[in-house]
Amino acid sequence: MDIYAIRKKNLETLSTGRTRKECAEKWGTSPSVLSQILSKNPVRNLGDELARRIEMAEGLANGFLDNVRAAQSVSGERNLAQHPDIQEVRAWDDQTPLDDDEIEVPFLKEVELSAGSGRTVIQESSSFKLRFGKFTLSKIGVQASQAVCVPINGNSMEPVLRHGATVGVDRGKSDMRGIVDGDIYAINHDGQLRVKQVYRLPGGGIRLRSFNRDEHADEDYTLAELESQSICLIGRVFWSGMFF
Repeated sequence: MDIYAIRKKNLETLSTGRTRKECAEKWGTSPSVLSQILSKNPVRNLGDELARRIEMAEGLANGFLDNVRAAQSVSGERNLAQHPDIQEVRAWDDQTPLDDDEIEVPFLKEVELSAGSGRTVIQESSSFKLRFGKFTLSKIGVQASQAVCVPINGNSMEPVLRHGATVGVDRGKSDMRGIVDGDIYAINHDGQLRVKQVYRLPGGGIRLRSFNRDEHADEDYTLAELESQSICLIGRVFWSGMFF
């Protein structure tokens, strides 16, 4: 690809989303000149003087339009600009400082009480955490201090939540009387972490429902059974994430 073909390609990217008139006014040329350069069969090339003038008008480095990879970078920047909700993925680890608007949300885990007893309790993990934006949580009505994460084990919630997925849980929504029928909740079932759709039943009982109902039938519990089996809500699921 020669220099003029490279410049033409980059100029096409720069002009995306704008009329020829708008571009011409900003770049100090005329719409007809741009049409001659950008037509399918151009009758003129983008010369050095105009190329440098366009770069200056766009705040680009001198020679930017001569770079064969410039179109890709400009296209990426324009996509982000046109879609402000799309943000670049930033890598981080445990040593990366938190931004002012970030918090670390802990994971819940099952912990065996004593060797061989088979009894477990649910505790916060001291090592596994995920990061969330404070504003993001606030916007959906979740207090940062009430947010925790829970891993999904098994296939009972497939295909919506696969084995190994992670869900964010709002512990502020743990009152049985506030259950929204059909919403997904994390549940402490006598030390076992479970994630299910929950429905209220007459008399204070609840129904636990899996998405994979072919293999996992509904489970109905009366108020007395909830107490005897130590079943309680941890909170309502507000977010999920998983790999495919």
